[in-house]
Amino acid sequence: MAKRGVKVLKGDEKKEKREDMWLAQIGQRENHRYASDNSESSLLIHQLGRDISINCLLRCSRSYYGIIATLNTGFHSLIRSGELYKLRRQMGIVEHWVYFSCNLLEWEAFDPIHRRWMHMPKMQAYECFILGEIGIIAGGCDLRGNILSSAELYNSETGRWETIPRMNKARRMCSAVFMEGKFYVIGGIGVESLKTITSVEVYDLKTKTWSEIPNMYPTPNEGAGPTEEPLTAEAPPLVAVVNDVLYVADHVLKQVKKYDKEKNLWVTVGPFPERTTSMNGWGIAFRACGDQLMIIGGPRVLGAGFVEIYSWVPKEGPLEWNLVARKPSSSFVYNCAVMGC
Repeated sequence: MAKRGVKVLKGDEKKEKREDMWLAQIGQRENHRYASDNSESSLLIHQLGRDISINCLLRCSRSYYGIIATLNTGFHSLIRSGELYKLRRQMGIVEHWVYFSCNLLEWEAFDPIHRRWMHMPKMQAYECFILGEIGIIAGGCDLRGNILSSAELYNSETGRWETIPRMNKARRMCSAVFMEGKFYVIGGIGVESLKTITSVEVYDLKTKTWSEIPNMYPTPNEGAGPTEEPLTAEAPPLVAVVNDVLYVADHVLKQVKKYDKEKNLWVTVGPFPERTTSMNGWGIAFRACGDQLMIIGGPRVLGAGFVEIYSWVPKEGPLEWNLVARKPSSSFVYNCAVMGC
Protein backbone atom coordinates (compact mmCIF):
# COMPACT_ATOMS: atom_id res chain seq x y z
CA MET A 1 0.00 0.00 0.00
CA ALA A 2 1.43 3.38 -1.01
CA LYS A 3 2.20 5.83 1.79
CA ARG A 4 0.34 9.12 1.93
CA GLY A 5 1.79 12.20 3.57
CA VAL A 6 4.76 12.08 5.93
CA LYS A 7 3.14 10.99 9.20
CA VAL A 8 4.42 7.65 10.48
CA LEU A 9 1.50 5.70 11.89
CA LYS A 10 1.80 3.35 14.84
CA GLY A 11 0.45 -0.20 14.64
CA ASP A 12 -2.96 0.60 16.16
CA GLU A 13 -3.29 3.76 14.05
CA LYS A 14 -2.50 1.85 10.89
CA LYS A 15 -5.13 -0.76 11.76
CA GLU A 16 -7.72 1.93 12.46
CA LYS A 17 -6.89 3.67 9.19
CA ARG A 18 -7.29 0.41 7.23
CA GLU A 19 -10.58 -0.31 8.96
CA ASP A 20 -11.88 3.19 8.15
CA MET A 21 -10.99 2.68 4.48
CA TRP A 22 -12.65 -0.75 4.40
CA LEU A 23 -15.78 0.54 6.11
CA ALA A 24 -15.98 3.41 3.62
CA GLN A 25 -15.81 0.89 0.78
CA ILE A 26 -18.48 -1.23 2.47
CA GLY A 27 -20.75 1.77 2.83
CA GLN A 28 -20.41 2.74 -0.83
CA ARG A 29 -21.18 -0.79 -2.03
CA GLU A 30 -24.07 -1.39 0.35
CA ASN A 31 -25.65 2.05 -0.21
CA HIS A 32 -25.61 1.41 -3.93
CA ARG A 33 -27.03 -2.09 -3.48
CA TYR A 34 -29.92 -0.95 -1.30
CA ALA A 35 -30.60 2.40 -2.94
CA SER A 36 -33.69 0.95 -4.61
CA ASP A 37 -34.94 -0.76 -1.45
CA ASN A 38 -35.63 1.52 1.49
CA SER A 39 -38.06 -0.77 3.27
CA GLU A 40 -37.40 -1.27 6.97
CA SER A 41 -36.96 -5.02 6.45
CA SER A 42 -33.81 -4.37 4.37
CA LEU A 43 -32.08 -2.39 7.12
CA LEU A 44 -29.57 -3.81 9.56
CA ILE A 45 -29.38 -2.05 12.93
CA HIS A 46 -31.25 1.09 11.90
CA GLN A 47 -30.14 3.21 14.86
CA LEU A 48 -26.46 2.49 14.19
CA GLY A 49 -26.45 2.75 10.41
CA ARG A 50 -25.12 0.23 7.91
CA ASP A 51 -21.39 0.93 8.34
CA ILE A 52 -21.34 0.48 12.12
CA SER A 53 -23.73 -2.48 11.86
CA ILE A 54 -21.38 -4.27 9.48
CA ASN A 55 -18.38 -3.32 11.62
CA CYS A 56 -20.08 -5.05 14.57
CA LEU A 57 -20.87 -8.14 12.50
CA LEU A 58 -17.24 -8.47 11.41
CA ARG A 59 -16.22 -8.86 15.05
CA CYS A 60 -19.10 -11.13 15.99
CA SER A 61 -18.36 -14.87 16.11
CA ARG A 62 -19.48 -16.47 12.86
CA SER A 63 -21.14 -19.25 14.87
CA TYR A 64 -23.97 -16.76 15.37
CA TYR A 65 -24.29 -15.77 11.70
CA GLY A 66 -26.99 -18.36 11.07
CA ILE A 67 -29.18 -16.90 13.80
CA ILE A 68 -28.43 -13.31 12.75
CA ALA A 69 -29.45 -14.11 9.17
CA THR A 70 -33.00 -14.83 10.37
CA LEU A 71 -33.51 -11.31 11.76
CA ASN A 72 -34.50 -9.64 8.48
CA THR A 73 -33.82 -9.69 4.76
CA GLY A 74 -30.97 -7.21 5.12
CA PHE A 75 -29.00 -9.45 7.47
CA HIS A 76 -29.91 -12.53 5.43
CA SER A 77 -28.68 -11.02 2.14
CA LEU A 78 -25.48 -9.69 3.67
CA ILE A 79 -24.47 -12.98 5.28
CA ARG A 80 -25.48 -15.12 2.28
CA SER A 81 -23.43 -12.89 -0.05
CA GLY A 82 -20.14 -13.95 1.55
CA GLU A 83 -19.01 -10.34 1.73
CA LEU A 84 -18.45 -10.52 5.50
CA TYR A 85 -15.99 -13.41 5.15
CA LYS A 86 -13.97 -11.55 2.55
CA LEU A 87 -13.81 -8.44 4.75
CA ARG A 88 -12.86 -10.51 7.81
CA ARG A 89 -9.97 -11.98 5.81
CA GLN A 90 -8.78 -8.49 4.83
CA MET A 91 -8.91 -7.36 8.47
CA GLY A 92 -7.09 -10.44 9.73
CA ILE A 93 -10.09 -11.74 11.71
CA VAL A 94 -9.93 -15.55 11.64
CA GLU A 95 -11.87 -18.21 13.55
CA HIS A 96 -10.77 -21.80 12.96
CA TRP A 97 -13.44 -24.49 13.06
CA VAL A 98 -12.99 -28.25 12.86
CA TYR A 99 -15.20 -30.05 10.33
CA PHE A 100 -15.29 -33.84 10.44
CA SER A 101 -17.36 -36.81 9.38
CA CYS A 102 -17.85 -39.91 11.52
CA ASN A 103 -20.83 -41.08 9.46
CA LEU A 104 -20.91 -41.14 5.67
CA LEU A 105 -22.49 -38.03 4.13
CA GLU A 106 -22.93 -36.46 7.58
CA TRP A 107 -20.65 -33.67 8.78
CA GLU A 108 -20.29 -31.89 12.09
CA ALA A 109 -18.54 -28.65 12.96
CA PHE A 110 -16.89 -27.77 16.24
CA ASP A 111 -16.06 -24.23 17.31
CA PRO A 112 -13.07 -24.63 19.70
CA ILE A 113 -13.32 -21.02 20.92
CA HIS A 114 -16.92 -21.15 22.10
CA ARG A 115 -16.97 -24.97 22.54
CA ARG A 116 -20.04 -25.30 20.30
CA TRP A 117 -21.06 -28.35 18.23
CA MET A 118 -23.00 -27.79 15.01
CA HIS A 119 -24.58 -30.40 12.77
CA MET A 120 -24.04 -29.57 9.09
CA PRO A 121 -26.40 -30.30 6.17
CA LYS A 122 -25.70 -33.58 4.39
CA MET A 123 -23.08 -33.30 1.68
CA GLN A 124 -20.89 -35.47 -0.49
CA ALA A 125 -17.87 -36.82 1.39
CA TYR A 126 -15.24 -35.28 -0.86
CA GLU A 127 -11.87 -34.40 0.63
CA CYS A 128 -11.21 -30.69 0.89
CA PHE A 129 -8.58 -28.26 2.06
CA ILE A 130 -8.08 -24.55 2.01
CA LEU A 131 -5.32 -21.90 2.28
CA GLY A 132 -6.80 -18.44 2.11
CA GLU A 133 -8.16 -18.13 -1.43
CA ILE A 134 -6.43 -21.12 -3.07
CA GLY A 135 -6.22 -24.88 -2.88
CA ILE A 136 -3.94 -27.32 -4.75
CA ILE A 137 -4.40 -30.98 -5.62
CA ALA A 138 -1.46 -33.08 -6.78
CA GLY A 139 -0.90 -36.73 -7.67
CA GLY A 140 -3.48 -39.46 -7.19
CA CYS A 141 -4.89 -41.87 -9.79
CA ASP A 142 -7.02 -41.57 -12.89
CA LEU A 143 -10.05 -43.76 -13.64
CA ARG A 144 -7.78 -46.48 -15.08
CA GLY A 145 -5.61 -46.62 -11.96
CA ASN A 146 -2.65 -44.83 -13.52
CA ILE A 147 -0.62 -42.95 -10.90
CA LEU A 148 -0.39 -39.23 -11.71
CA SER A 149 2.20 -36.50 -11.38
CA SER A 150 -0.19 -33.76 -12.50
CA ALA A 151 -1.30 -30.86 -10.29
CA GLU A 152 -4.01 -28.21 -10.38
CA LEU A 153 -4.65 -25.01 -8.46
CA TYR A 154 -8.12 -23.76 -7.51
CA ASN A 155 -8.78 -20.05 -6.93
CA SER A 156 -11.87 -19.61 -4.76
CA GLU A 157 -12.08 -15.90 -5.62
CA THR A 158 -12.46 -16.56 -9.35
CA GLY A 159 -13.98 -20.05 -9.06
CA ARG A 160 -11.52 -21.38 -11.64
CA TRP A 161 -9.07 -24.29 -11.85
CA GLU A 162 -5.60 -23.76 -13.32
CA THR A 163 -3.21 -26.50 -14.45
CA ILE A 164 0.24 -26.03 -12.91
CA PRO A 165 3.51 -27.83 -13.77
CA ARG A 166 3.78 -31.54 -13.05
CA MET A 167 5.67 -32.95 -10.08
CA ASN A 168 8.99 -34.70 -10.62
CA LYS A 169 7.51 -38.03 -9.46
CA ALA A 170 4.05 -39.52 -9.85
CA ARG A 171 2.56 -40.56 -6.53
CA ARG A 172 -0.70 -41.58 -4.87
CA MET A 173 -1.80 -41.97 -1.24
CA CYS A 174 0.20 -38.85 -0.45
CA SER A 175 -0.58 -35.88 1.78
CA ALA A 176 0.07 -32.18 1.35
CA VAL A 177 0.47 -29.04 3.46
CA PHE A 178 1.26 -25.38 2.98
CA MET A 179 4.35 -24.16 4.82
CA GLU A 180 6.28 -20.90 4.52
CA GLY A 181 4.19 -19.93 1.50
CA LYS A 182 5.02 -23.15 -0.36
CA PHE A 183 3.08 -26.35 -1.09
CA TYR A 184 4.61 -29.63 0.16
CA VAL A 185 3.59 -33.07 -1.16
CA ILE A 186 4.65 -35.75 1.31
CA GLY A 187 4.88 -39.54 1.18
CA GLY A 188 2.78 -41.67 -1.11
CA ILE A 189 3.37 -44.68 -3.34
CA GLY A 190 5.08 -44.39 -6.72
CA VAL A 191 4.91 -46.19 -10.03
CA GLU A 192 8.05 -48.31 -9.79
CA SER A 193 7.38 -50.06 -6.46
CA LEU A 194 4.99 -50.18 -3.53
CA LYS A 195 7.57 -48.60 -1.23
CA THR A 196 6.82 -45.22 0.31
CA ILE A 197 8.42 -42.31 -1.51
CA THR A 198 10.73 -40.66 1.03
CA SER A 199 11.46 -37.56 -1.04
CA VAL A 200 9.17 -34.56 -0.65
CA GLU A 201 8.14 -32.29 -3.51
CA VAL A 202 7.84 -28.54 -2.93
CA TYR A 203 5.91 -26.17 -5.18
CA ASP A 204 7.02 -22.54 -5.07
CA LEU A 205 3.98 -20.33 -5.69
CA LYS A 206 6.17 -17.41 -6.78
CA THR A 207 8.42 -19.17 -9.29
CA LYS A 208 5.77 -21.79 -10.20
CA THR A 209 8.34 -24.58 -10.08
CA TRP A 210 8.73 -27.89 -8.24
CA SER A 211 11.82 -28.98 -6.32
CA GLU A 212 12.65 -32.15 -4.39
CA ILE A 213 13.95 -32.66 -0.86
CA PRO A 214 15.49 -36.17 -0.77
CA ASN A 215 14.96 -38.48 2.21
CA MET A 216 12.75 -35.98 4.03
CA TYR A 217 9.79 -38.19 4.91
CA PRO A 218 10.55 -40.89 7.53
CA THR A 219 10.17 -44.51 6.48
CA PRO A 220 6.86 -45.90 7.80
CA ASN A 221 7.11 -48.47 10.62
CA GLU A 222 10.69 -47.42 11.27
CA GLY A 223 11.65 -48.88 14.63
CA ALA A 224 8.40 -50.81 14.94
CA GLY A 225 9.63 -54.11 13.51
CA PRO A 226 8.16 -56.08 10.58
CA THR A 227 4.50 -55.86 9.69
CA GLU A 228 2.24 -58.18 7.70
CA GLU A 229 0.03 -55.35 6.47
CA PRO A 230 0.54 -54.37 2.79
CA LEU A 231 1.67 -50.80 2.31
CA THR A 232 -1.47 -50.06 0.31
CA ALA A 233 -3.47 -50.58 3.51
CA GLU A 234 -1.69 -47.67 5.18
CA ALA A 235 -3.41 -44.30 5.38
CA PRO A 236 -1.74 -41.30 3.75
CA PRO A 237 0.72 -39.48 6.05
CA LEU A 238 -0.90 -37.68 8.99
CA VAL A 239 0.79 -34.28 8.75
CA ALA A 240 0.04 -30.77 10.01
CA VAL A 241 1.80 -27.39 10.15
CA VAL A 242 1.68 -24.94 13.07
CA ASN A 243 3.62 -21.67 12.87
CA ASP A 244 5.54 -22.98 9.85
CA VAL A 245 6.71 -26.09 11.74
CA LEU A 246 5.85 -29.49 10.23
CA TYR A 247 4.55 -32.30 12.45
CA VAL A 248 3.68 -35.91 11.63
CA ALA A 249 1.55 -38.35 13.63
CA ASP A 250 3.20 -41.79 13.46
CA HIS A 251 0.23 -44.12 13.90
CA VAL A 252 2.43 -47.21 14.25
CA LEU A 253 4.51 -45.91 17.16
CA LYS A 254 1.62 -43.66 18.29
CA GLN A 255 3.99 -40.71 18.50
CA VAL A 256 4.02 -37.14 17.25
CA LYS A 257 7.24 -36.03 15.56
CA LYS A 258 8.55 -32.60 14.54
CA TYR A 259 10.63 -31.89 11.44
CA ASP A 260 13.99 -30.16 11.91
CA LYS A 261 14.53 -28.26 8.65
CA GLU A 262 18.21 -27.50 9.23
CA LYS A 263 19.21 -31.10 10.01
CA ASN A 264 16.57 -32.74 7.76
CA LEU A 265 15.51 -35.14 10.49
CA TRP A 266 12.49 -35.90 12.68
CA VAL A 267 12.44 -35.40 16.44
CA THR A 268 9.95 -37.25 18.65
CA VAL A 269 7.75 -34.79 20.55
CA GLY A 270 5.57 -37.15 22.56
CA PRO A 271 2.84 -39.83 22.46
CA PHE A 272 -0.73 -39.81 21.13
CA PRO A 273 -3.59 -39.30 23.58
CA GLU A 274 -3.95 -42.60 25.40
CA ARG A 275 -7.48 -43.39 24.16
CA THR A 276 -6.89 -42.55 20.49
CA THR A 277 -6.80 -45.60 18.22
CA SER A 278 -6.70 -46.13 14.47
CA MET A 279 -6.67 -48.83 11.81
CA ASN A 280 -3.34 -48.46 9.99
CA GLY A 281 -3.71 -44.70 10.31
CA TRP A 282 -7.33 -44.65 9.16
CA GLY A 283 -10.09 -43.39 11.42
CA ILE A 284 -8.29 -40.49 13.11
CA ALA A 285 -7.51 -36.95 12.02
CA PHE A 286 -4.38 -34.92 12.75
CA ARG A 287 -4.85 -31.23 11.97
CA ALA A 288 -3.55 -27.75 12.69
CA CYS A 289 -6.15 -25.37 14.11
CA GLY A 290 -4.68 -21.88 14.38
CA ASP A 291 -1.70 -22.10 16.73
CA GLN A 292 -2.60 -25.57 18.05
CA LEU A 293 -2.40 -29.18 16.92
CA MET A 294 -5.46 -31.39 17.17
CA ILE A 295 -6.09 -35.12 17.12
CA ILE A 296 -9.69 -36.14 16.49
CA GLY A 297 -10.76 -39.72 17.09
CA GLY A 298 -11.54 -41.97 20.00
CA PRO A 299 -11.35 -45.45 21.46
CA ARG A 300 -12.30 -48.35 19.23
CA VAL A 301 -15.46 -49.86 20.73
CA LEU A 302 -18.40 -51.89 19.47
CA GLY A 303 -21.75 -50.17 19.25
CA ALA A 304 -22.06 -46.67 20.69
CA GLY A 305 -18.78 -44.86 21.18
CA PHE A 306 -17.32 -41.38 21.52
CA VAL A 307 -15.45 -38.99 19.30
CA GLU A 308 -12.92 -36.89 21.18
CA ILE A 309 -10.99 -33.76 20.25
CA TYR A 310 -7.57 -33.26 21.84
CA SER A 311 -5.43 -30.16 21.41
CA TRP A 312 -1.91 -28.99 22.19
CA VAL A 313 -0.31 -25.58 21.68
CA PRO A 314 3.38 -26.26 20.78
CA LYS A 315 4.68 -22.88 21.93
CA GLU A 316 3.39 -23.49 25.45
CA GLY A 317 5.89 -26.24 26.25
CA PRO A 318 6.18 -30.06 26.21
CA LEU A 319 3.44 -32.14 24.61
CA GLU A 320 0.45 -32.37 26.94
CA TRP A 321 -2.86 -33.16 25.29
CA ASN A 322 -5.93 -31.26 26.47
CA LEU A 323 -9.32 -32.92 26.02
CA VAL A 324 -11.26 -30.09 24.37
CA ALA A 325 -14.55 -31.86 23.65
CA ARG A 326 -16.19 -35.27 23.72
CA LYS A 327 -19.56 -36.46 22.46
CA PRO A 328 -21.38 -39.72 21.71
CA SER A 329 -20.63 -40.75 18.13
CA SER A 330 -18.84 -43.28 16.03
CA SER A 331 -15.15 -42.90 16.86
CA PHE A 332 -14.02 -43.58 13.28
CA VAL A 333 -13.31 -40.28 11.49
CA TYR A 334 -13.80 -40.65 7.73
CA ASN A 335 -12.73 -37.15 6.80
CA CYS A 336 -11.71 -33.94 8.50
CA ALA A 337 -10.78 -30.38 7.58
CA VAL A 338 -10.04 -27.21 9.51
CA MET A 339 -11.09 -23.93 7.92
CA GLY A 340 -10.68 -20.41 9.22
CA CYS A 341 -12.79 -17.47 8.11
